[in-house]
Formats: sequence, structure tokens, C-alpha cells
Amino acid sequence: MKKNKNFSELISYAGNYRHLTYLSLVLSVVSAVFALLPFVFIFFIIKEIINVAPHYSEAVKIVRNGWMAVLFALISIVIYVGSLMCSHKSAFHIAGNLRKTLMAHIAELPPGFIGEMGSGKIRRIVNESSAATETYLAHQLPDMAGAIATPFGMIVMLFLFDWRFGLICLLPVVLGFAAMFKMAGPKMAEDMKNYQNALADMNNEAVEYVRGIPVVKTFGQTVYTFKRFKGSIDSYYKFCIAYCKKCRMPMLLYTVFINSSFAFLITLALIIAGGEAVTQSVLLSLVFYVIFTPVISTSMTKVLFMSENGMIVTDALARIHSILDMKPLPDSRVPELPKDNSVEFKNVYFRYRGAKSDALRDISFTVAPGETVALVGPSGGGKTTAAELISRFWDVNNGEIIIGGVNVKHIKKSELMKTVSYVFQDSRLVKTSILENVRMAKPDASRKEVEIALHKAQCDNIIAKLHDGINTVIGTKGVYLSGGEQQRIAIARVILKNAPIIVLDEATAFADPENEFLVQRAFEELAKDKTVIMIAHRLTTVRNADRIFVLKDGGIEESGTHNGLAESGGLYSKMWKDYQTSISWKVGGAR
Repeated sequence: MKKNKNFSELISYAGNYRHLTYLSLVLSVVSAVFALLPFVFIFFIIKEIINVAPHYSEAVKIVRNGWMAVLFALISIVIYVGSLMCSHKSAFHIAGNLRKTLMAHIAELPPGFIGEMGSGKIRRIVNESSAATETYLAHQLPDMAGAIATPFGMIVMLFLFDWRFGLICLLPVVLGFAAMFKMAGPKMAEDMKNYQNALADMNNEAVEYVRGIPVVKTFGQTVYTFKRFKGSIDSYYKFCIAYCKKCRMPMLLYTVFINSSFAFLITLALIIAGGEAVTQSVLLSLVFYVIFTPVISTSMTKVLFMSENGMIVTDALARIHSILDMKPLPDSRVPELPKDNSVEFKNVYFRYRGAKSDALRDISFTVAPGETVALVGPSGGGKTTAAELISRFWDVNNGEIIIGGVNVKHIKKSELMKTVSYVFQDSRLVKTSILENVRMAKPDASRKEVEIALHKAQCDNIIAKLHDGINTVIGTKGVYLSGGEQQRIAIARVILKNAPIIVLDEATAFADPENEFLVQRAFEELAKDKTVIMIAHRLTTVRNADRIFVLKDGGIEESGTHNGLAESGGLYSKMWKDYQTSISWKVGGAR
């Protein structure tokens, strides 16, 4: 039932190519039947040789039967190649449609989904899970059809020539599958799921570790500092070793039994002979079945792995559904337009899925149009969460976030994206030209508009050093930009978008002093006549903010101006003193 459901779902993505999938199955079955016919002609050759012995000159049909065996073998190969051509054509189309469907759905999901699930895990699902369905449809499904058809043809052949030898050939098959029974069935499906989970976790943690390499190199940390990454590798290692040990004995017994048919055949021949000379008919059957039994081994192994292949594609589809089943945030049926660029939090509560406590609790504050406010506080205080909720990375559990007098839930998503621009601490550029990277914010922007945005973002020195200027493709011919340079390109993108509300999340975190100065100048240009909400650990960057909100443990600890908070003796005052101490520190005690 599950396999039929998997096939039905996959074939629904085939469109006009579905008939090629069905044709590939038919051709594979025909190929499997034709592949058995050469053994019939081999039997005729053996029979004729034994019958005329020792007068071998009377064997006049050997050449004809030999050529017939070759002919049917070639026909089988040609038909099988045709089957694979049909299955690949359809499979590529289905895998492509799956990827398109996934990416279109991901684009509709809230931005917080990517951070919550992990970009490494998402990429693995989009690439590898869809590739697993392609492998299943292109190779495994046609082979499965042929593997199912082969035993039926074999059974006819086994009992057509000598039922005794045919029956004894099936005994090792039964013993082999009995040996494999322990590691098959629902337990194997669970093991397969756990394997894929371990692999996905390791892949996801690897991506996060690579992204943290600058910190590792700066502070001389080792891989052991990243406990989750090392833990995922250890978990994968332990699972694989334990699983291999569990499968060792069943697989050993299966291999021995499935490849020992000849021993059973010889034993039967000796029993039939009863201590006398082996008769001509018994010898004929023995020789034929000894030649034929390797087909049994190959065919039965394919049948065995059919269940594993089905489990792999079932798991792949389950992972695909883990994305497709996620619902986009609801869009308002009667959308409203913000009246201005003010931002207000009203008794906001928010908790991440699976978390035991609220990330934000009873947050209330108002940012007037054109005002610049800063969110500061200890790590884990809720600063980034609050900023992300403005852009509807998630929806609040309780309370309201209001932009221009309108609840963000009542603003159309496309309108909200035009209203709010977000500058991340590790903005990414895609592998295309700088021109197109900036133009992503406004696809219909002219080249002149892009150049103006780059100039305002302090990118003139970046463009000047590149041979092809703004047409330079990032990542080709050794063209790479530093973190600060990438950040300025990202700011140019936001300047071009010209949204009235700007959210800056630790936007200078990875910039060196020179780039930080230029990024700050770019911010000044970006913030003109805009409402700005900034998050920063470097407190010097928030000194000129109109108001500062100090968040701790998901709540607002205190708020006010820099001067007022610095002299209040509260949390901000302590943070400011600690920050002043840190920047006055000199390496080696230099004064």
C-alpha cells in the first residue's frame, strides 16, 4: 500500500511524461523475459552434446542454438536500454518538478522557517531527497519490475525441465530470506529513518560549523569547541557501527545460502543416482541448473533490495512533506496599507516551536516615524527575535505588532516586504554579477539607479578594484569579497529598495575597523528619513540612537537615551562600563 502510494504521488509530478514511466516498466518486464530465453537455447546445446556423445560431429544445431542465445541476449539488452531511456526521461522531469514545487513553497514560508529548520537540512531535502526519487524512478523501479517478472519466468523454467532440480533450487532462496527476516520489515524502516536523521543532522551542523570558521580561526578554537557538530559526527558513527554489526550475521547467512544452490543440486543428483552412475537425463538437468542458478542469486538479491529501495523513497517523501506540509503565514483577505512608518509592539509574547519558555514576554514599545531606536542586552535576551517579528519571520503567540497603525497580519506580505528592509549580520551574495546582486531588491531598476545605490553604500573602492566593475561575477576567477565588503553590497541592495523601515541586526559584527567605518557611513545614508531599529553589541554604534531598549530574558529591563542609561546604575550602565574596559585593553599590557 505504501509503495503504491509513493508511486502514485511521484507520478502526479510527471505531467505528460507519465506514459514514459509506464512504458519503461513494460519494457523492463519484456527485457527480463527475453533475458531468460538464452538459457533455453543453452539447455538445447547441452542436451544435444550429451545425446550425441561421443559422436560430436552429429551435433548439427549447436551453432544455430548458440546464435539464437546471442540474439535473444542482444534483444534483451536493447529493450532494457529503451526501458532506461524512458524511465530517465520521466524521472528527471519528476525530480525537477519536485524541486520546483519545494522551492516555490519555501519562498512562501516565513523567513524564520529557514533559520528554524537549518539551511543545511533544507538543502539536503531539496537536493538529495528529490535525487533519491529520481534514482528510484530511473533505475530501481524498472529493475524492480524486471526482478518481479524474472522469478515467474524462472519458476516456469525450473519446473519445465526437471521439477526435482527446480524445487531444490528454491530451497536456498527460502533459507536466505529466512536469514534476512530479522533485519527486514518495520525495524529496517525505523533504522533507515534513523540513518537519514543522523546524516541530515551531521550535514546541517557541518554547514553551521563552516559558517563559523572565521570565529574559529580568530580565537584558535578547534572542532571540539563546536560540540553539536562533533556530537552529530559521533552519533552518526555510533549508529553506523551498531547497524553494521546487527546486519553482519543475517547478511553473511543470506550470502552463503543464496550462492550455494550448486551444492544442493549436486547433493540431489547423488541422491537420485543412489550410488550408481549418474544417468544421462540427470546429468543434463544437473549441468543446466548449475549454469542457471546464478540468475536466481542475482534476481533474488534485487527482490531483497526492493524493500530497502521502497523505504528510502518513503523516507525521502516524508522529508519532502516535512517542508510541503508547513503552512505559510496567512495573508489578510482584506489587506490594509500602513499609514506611516511607525512601529509598535503591544504586549507581545512569542515562543519558538518546541521551546519550554517564551523568547519574548509582554514586550511593549513604540517607534515613531523617522526615529532610530536600538535593542541591546545580553545574548539570548530576545533582541533578534523582536526584530524578526517586525518582518513576520514568525507570527506572535499573543499581542500585536503594528506598522503604520495596521497589524502586520493585516498587511499583504508583498506590501510588508516593500515596507521593511532587513540587513543581517552575515548578508549573503549569490553567484552572479554585483549589478544583479543589488538589482535583486528592485528587478526593474536601471543600471544608473544601481550605480547610485552602490555609491551611497560606500562601494566605490570595491567597484574600482574589479576588472569588470559592477558586471563582475562574485565567486568566479578568484573574485571574492571580504565580510565588510559583502555587507556594503547588501546595504546598496537595501538602499535601492528604499523601504521606509530599516532593521539592522548586528550589521557590523564581522567587519574590520576600516570596513566598519565605511559601513557606518553607508548606514547614515541608508537611515535618512527612515525608521531604524538596530541591534548591536558594540555599544558605540547605538550612542546616537533616539532611544535604547535593554532586553533581558525576553523582557524589557530598561529604556532611555544613552546618557541617561549610562548613568542609571542599571544593566546598561554595567554593559557600557564593561564595553569601555574591553576596548581600552591592550595586547601584552601595552599602554
